[in-house]
Amino acid sequence: MADTRWLDDGEQRAWRSFMTAVNLLEAALDRQLRRDAGMPHTYYLALAMLSEAPDRTRTMTDLARILRSSASRLSHAVARLEDDGLVRRYKRPGDRRTTLVELTPEGLAALRDAAPGHVTEVRRVVFDTLSRDQVGQLGAISEAMLSALDPHREDPGRPPL
Repeated sequence: MADTRWLDDGEQRAWRSFMTAVNLLEAALDRQLRRDAGMPHTYYLALAMLSEAPDRTRTMTDLARILRSSASRLSHAVARLEDDGLVRRYKRPGDRRTTLVELTPEGLAALRDAAPGHVTEVRRVVFDTLSRDQVGQLGAISEAMLSALDPHREDPGRPPL
């Protein structure tokens, strides 16, 4: 304990403000998407990541990695999305061990319907509250933190979400 570098008062205030903001941001985005699109934020993110993939298809492993999700949590989410007809799961031809997830036309339509409200909420709670300089600082701060949290990410210039 003697070697612990405790947070000073300013660091403690910044840390608590940051953690509160992160938690409230996630809750606000989830509330908006549930209210306006009938889906939680995590489902929206899964649909968005599938929409950006070639042929709108990814392996379950790849999707879990991008979303930073456990296999079991993602499997549950994908099962619900599949029940709603928004995605389709199937085994890779010639490789029965690999499960692919494909965004269906209905899933793409649901994503397109949900996106305007989601972007409006992101703007309202994040970007409309910041100056241009602060947006640049937020990007730089986020990149610095990602370098420590995920030093081996494939594309350091573009976070997955």
